[in-house]
Amino acid sequence: MKSALAVLAGYLVFAISAVLLFQLSGVDPHLVPGPGFIIGSILYGMVFAALGGYIAAVIARGRELAHAAAVACILAILAFVSIVAQPGLSSHWSQLAAIFLMAPAAVGGGWMRRKQRSTKNER
Repeated sequence: MKSALAVLAGYLVFAISAVLLFQLSGVDPHLVPGPGFIIGSILYGMVFAALGGYIAAVIARGRELAHAAAVACILAILAFVSIVAQPGLSSHWSQLAAIFLMAPAAVGGGWMRRKQRSTKNER
């Protein structure tokens, strides 16, 4: 149960941040915005994906990479489902960025937590 809650919390950190970004900016994530917004939003998404992986690893208190990878899998699967569900859409830039950049960043967040925890144990 704790593992499932850890993964859910990690994913929600990413998902809520993404919804807030697009709602507050007024940009449709399925259309092609300017290059500045694309780069900024991808970096923003990577930071929050890493934070989500990190939080999942903290809450789980063990098997950090497995929990962060679960967050990454959910993120990538939902992005893929979004692409498949809307095949006629002109742009899938945000979903592709989620699959190829943000999902790995979530695993990176778990790796950071594992590294942090192993450093503490060495002391």
